[in-house]
Amino acid sequence: MTQFFNVGKIVNTHGIKGEVKVVRITDFEQRFKQGNQLYLFLKDQKEPIVVKIQSHRKHKQFDMLLFEGLTSINDVEHFKEGILKVSEADLHPLEEGSYYYHEIIGCEVRTTTGESLGSISEILAPGANDVWVVKRKNDKDLLIPYIEPIVKQVNVKDKYVVIEPMEGLLS
Repeated sequence: MTQFFNVGKIVNTHGIKGEVKVVRITDFEQRFKQGNQLYLFLKDQKEPIVVKIQSHRKHKQFDMLLFEGLTSINDVEHFKEGILKVSEADLHPLEEGSYYYHEIIGCEVRTTTGESLGSISEILAPGANDVWVVKRKNDKDLLIPYIEPIVKQVNVKDKYVVIEPMEGLLS
């Protein structure tokens, strides 16, 4: 069975010619290259809709996409809240020390002293480095910047991350 991985979420339409506004969930700009095929998953449908990118442009913090054969707002209006994905076959090998979001999400976070803090529930990409959101039991979420002084070890095979918390990080 084919596995799929998130690359974006359609948050709205734009204009009347079928363009959609996408919040990116990938670091790979080439995912939205003209001619690329994506799989669109809608809430009430079991099977994805295969879409091919006709054009891509950046607008503010969004990726604006037009799909081949969908030239009207009426063609794409029902795509709102849909998740764009790539198949497992479309994943590229990464250089050492780089990870796909799906490999990090779900990892248990431990300190260098062995204390379990919770597990990574999502990844934010606000700027220079990613920020990992750690869900904790009976406590507020913890935000871990993915930077070398803090993240000491990432083991995606065994689904855990070891961090050296800097002062104030755990409070």
